[in-house]
Amino acid sequence: MTPPSPERVEELRANLAAVHERIARAAADTRRAADEIALVVVTKFFPASDVRLLAGLGITDVGENRHQEAEAKAAECADLGLRWHFIGGLQSNKAAAVARYADVVESVDRPALVPRLARGAADAGRVVDVLLQVSLDPPGRNHRAGADPATLPALADEVARTPELRLRGLMAVAPLDDDPALAFARLAGIRADFLARHPEATLLSAGMSGDLEAAITVGATHVRIGSAVLGSRPGVQ
Repeated sequence: MTPPSPERVEELRANLAAVHERIARAAADTRRAADEIALVVVTKFFPASDVRLLAGLGITDVGENRHQEAEAKAAECADLGLRWHFIGGLQSNKAAAVARYADVVESVDRPALVPRLARGAADAGRVVDVLLQVSLDPPGRNHRAGADPATLPALADEVARTPELRLRGLMAVAPLDDDPALAFARLAGIRADFLARHPEATLLSAGMSGDLEAAITVGATHVRIGSAVLGSRPGVQ
């Protein structure tokens, strides 16, 4: 394997420092401690060599969107002890395979995924943490990604009674054509109702490179950052 260039190491180091500073400022603005907010670096389309560099710079949580790429990277970097988050849209026929390597599946949005994830977790002899992805589309708009908030109670109950899965909280993405602050304000209300039924499921994964501050304002415990750490993505593979 070609050794990493010193320039790439320093680029990642500087970018991580800038992101951590943004997190710290946003946390201070809402009177939260910065260490309450975990950074998940999304390495989609970037090589496993970058994952290794990130681990050397202190990153412990890595996010991936695509099963084939995620599975390969998790295997190649198995010696690093990283926590792998699957954050992309999840096909039912891939769910069992994802549960065999992902420590956290953040994109559970329908009941059909639950038994498949449970089967994969059981095959691997593990318990998988689950976040329910909720749609933040305004009322009246078709839900492009995530569960309709009205379906969350039943979906949460299904996960909670599945021994191979651990219900940990919610995940959401602000719609591209909506003000993130307004979208995350809706999320805060959805989360309050959710926590009333599942008070132990306190994780909230929200916020990306362009809107992490707005997400932290409403209580995000995890932010998913790609380009602000790794730079512009390489061409689609």
